[in-house]
Amino acid sequence: MTAAATAAGAPEPVGQPLLRTDQLRVHFPITEGIIFERRVGAVRAVDGVSLDVHRGETLGLVGESGCGKSTFARAVIRLLDATDGRIIFDGTDVTTLRGDALRRMRRRMQMIFQDPYASLNPRMTIGSMLAEPLRVHQIASGKQAAKRAQQLVEIVGLPRNAINRYPHEFSGGQRQRAGIARALAVQPEFIAADEAVSALDVSIQAQIINLLADLQREFNLTYLFIAHDLSVVRHISDRIAVMYLGEVVELSPSRQLYDRPLHPYTVALVSAVPIPDPKVETRRKRMILRGDVPSPANPPSGCRFHTRCWLRRELGDPERCVSETPELRQMAPGHGVACHFAEELAGQDRRDELVAAAAEHSDARKTDDADVVAPTDIEPPPEAPEHFMSGDAAQH
Repeated sequence: MTAAATAAGAPEPVGQPLLRTDQLRVHFPITEGIIFERRVGAVRAVDGVSLDVHRGETLGLVGESGCGKSTFARAVIRLLDATDGRIIFDGTDVTTLRGDALRRMRRRMQMIFQDPYASLNPRMTIGSMLAEPLRVHQIASGKQAAKRAQQLVEIVGLPRNAINRYPHEFSGGQRQRAGIARALAVQPEFIAADEAVSALDVSIQAQIINLLADLQREFNLTYLFIAHDLSVVRHISDRIAVMYLGEVVELSPSRQLYDRPLHPYTVALVSAVPIPDPKVETRRKRMILRGDVPSPANPPSGCRFHTRCWLRRELGDPERCVSETPELRQMAPGHGVACHFAEELAGQDRRDELVAAAAEHSDARKTDDADVVAPTDIEPPPEAPEHFMSGDAAQH
């Protein structure tokens, strides 16, 4: 699927997924003691995530910093070992692979890292870095590898002489293009893009997003796309999964998630997306998410969002939120929500009433880093164009 298909309302994927995670958990042990070290707890970075990614689609993954997005991506690629659960790629359980079998699977699954400078070897030229995986996976060597490296830099929009230059000689956007070329070198089917545009200027972000969309169409790639900017995620994703404290709390087709969010956390995230209209911005009331993000080493009981949930307060603090863990249940075709009271947000009038009440109760406090804008009396953001930006800045 493409960005254009998403804007038109992409259908729910059918058939066998290319990638599936089944109750995937990644816990990092907390230990104490120097000589006699013992485990006293665990950081539950990813705690029971089940997701499908279908061939040719882009699954966006969003959430606050520290919610487990990057850990999930690294576990899928097998850069981290899973504590529990399964990762099924094209029918093969990746969690059990070792040695040569894992190396062959790595060729089909690649990653684009957040920091393009830290992920490139400063002592190797771009050409050498692109040729290295070709030799490791016995795809090409010698002149053939050099020729393939030249093709790759041209595919991602770098100048022809880039193969003879070092990472420090490039701008941030050019280094990210080199990182994309390295991911493409072994002709993968699946790419996990971990905050691939967050370190770039806005105009450069648009170029990289358009490049990824073009490469997906050209090579039939499947993406797991992680980002903080919900505008970017909306443009490139067919479906979006929202994570909070190691769990998926909502999963929906992209357009449906933005038009009709059904989890109170998603409502807060979507409402924080700026609207490019000063008249609309001046009319917006503000709603503050109270409290800090809980520690993944000691998550709250029941619904993990209940300590900050504005909907729970508006409904009279029901004890069910504290005692029962909500399951991800289907509220509409392809739209899953992990909230006991998602029905309260299903109707537009009721949702507007609850959001307005929550914004009023916040009493127009002074804003800080935890502030979230409430979507009261606003129009939905305009649809994204076929390319994220138009003009020369969008060309690669």
